[in-house]
Order: sequence, then C-alpha cells, then structure tokens
Amino acid sequence: MTIEENKTLYRRFIQEVFNEGKIEAAEGLLAPDYVLHDAPPGTPTGPAAVVGVVRMFRAAFPDLVITLDALVAEGDLVCARATTRGTHRGPFMGTAPTGNTISMSGLTMVRVAGGRIAESWVKNDTAGLVRQLGE
Repeated sequence: MTIEENKTLYRRFIQEVFNEGKIEAAEGLLAPDYVLHDAPPGTPTGPAAVVGVVRMFRAAFPDLVITLDALVAEGDLVCARATTRGTHRGPFMGTAPTGNTISMSGLTMVRVAGGRIAESWVKNDTAGLVRQLGE
C-alpha cells in the first residue's frame, strides 16, 4: 500500500470504529494477529483488544468524537495527533457519570501490513481525562 492508502486506512478506522461505533468494521480493518502495545493486563489480543476499548469509551461517552489534528506517514507507519471529545454519560473506570464534557489529547502510531492495521502504540493524556472527571 502507498503512504496515502495507509493514511486513508487509519482515517477510516477512526471514523467508522470509534466515531460511528461500527464495532464490526474493526474485523476488516485490523489484522487477525493485531497487537495493541502497552495494553493493560488482561486485555484481549487481536481485534478484540480494540473492540473492548471502543465499547468502554462509547458506553461512557456516547457522543465520542476523535478528531485527527495531524497525520503523518512514512513507509508502513502512520502517526496521528488526535483530540478525543465527549460527554461523560456512563460509568468510566470506576467513575460514575458526571455530565462533564471532556477533551483528551493523544498520540498514536500504527503499522500497516497487508492492507490492515497490524500494530498500534497509543499514548493518551489519561491523567488529564481523570482530572476533567473530577477525580
């Protein structure tokens, strides 16, 4: 795939899976042996890792939207600087719904292989998110 095709794949992944909540799209966009690096202990492997994250975030923030603020790519790697926004309407990591609107910045790098996302490294400002929830 070309660099532009890799970027398009990542944009599609964010839009369909996270923003639109089309969980079933993850199977076609992620490699069967997908690896989510730095995942918490007990996180499933393969595409199920992302499915769990998406379900958790969309249950807590039903109006979740991830905006890709910058997207760069080289070879088989795509890197994104993104902002996640939403309203805290469901339980999240032990915190009852607050109704607070959140904005969380993050950096993600993915590796594309065979037309699918094969690996990802995600660093979000979770400390900032927790502060916005009043913890």
